[in-house]
Amino acid sequence: MRRLLATIRCDIRLQYRNGFYAVSAFVAIVLIIILRRLPDVDWAVWWPAVILENLVVNAFYFMAGLVLLEKEEGSLEAQIVTPLRPWEYLTAKVVSLALLSFFETILVVVAVSGVSFNWILLGTGILMLIAIYALYGFFVVVRYASISEFILPSALWTLGFSIPLLYYFDLWRHAVLFLHPLQAPLVLMQAAFEPVPAWQIAYGLLYASLWIALAFGVTRRAFRRFVVAPARTVTA
Repeated sequence: MRRLLATIRCDIRLQYRNGFYAVSAFVAIVLIIILRRLPDVDWAVWWPAVILENLVVNAFYFMAGLVLLEKEEGSLEAQIVTPLRPWEYLTAKVVSLALLSFFETILVVVAVSGVSFNWILLGTGILMLIAIYALYGFFVVVRYASISEFILPSALWTLGFSIPLLYYFDLWRHAVLFLHPLQAPLVLMQAAFEPVPAWQIAYGLLYASLWIALAFGVTRRAFRRFVVAPARTVTA
């Protein structure tokens, strides 16, 4: 636990030093200014969709940026000769990004539309969404060596992120969309602003937890394949 907490502190310093907090603050200010000027918006409907799209940057792309920074510095490959375990490395990344993105998102919501929402459901939905985005971000970016290699393919890797909005906005209400990993946190965030059936809340909690567990397992294997194995080959 001490090693994990120390790694989280290091990640927070890395994020701060490389401008992640400045970018997050700037985005929050711009969003607040723009969204407060929109007339007659039913934010209870729009917040889940806005958060779903906004966290693509704060979780998926921020995770990618952190990993690429560490690759350029050589510190990512150096992890294998330290006592730090892969699950601790990944957990620290997810937690540090969650701290940054969670408070930015809550600040924007409160500044624009007040505090009339279920804090527990919204917070849970946001944190689960961040975890899924961030773990997926590592799984994707770890196979690339630089931002120039990653940035164009990343558009394809993120192509399906908005699919749950088809059901949310009644564009295609098919049960198959409930299989999408982002549908679960979207339902939880929706439940924070308007009533939804109890089974959907249970589904959101259980299905999002399942995908986080699956993503964590797959991401750990990606760490071993793209970080540990090549580094050991070089040193052999």
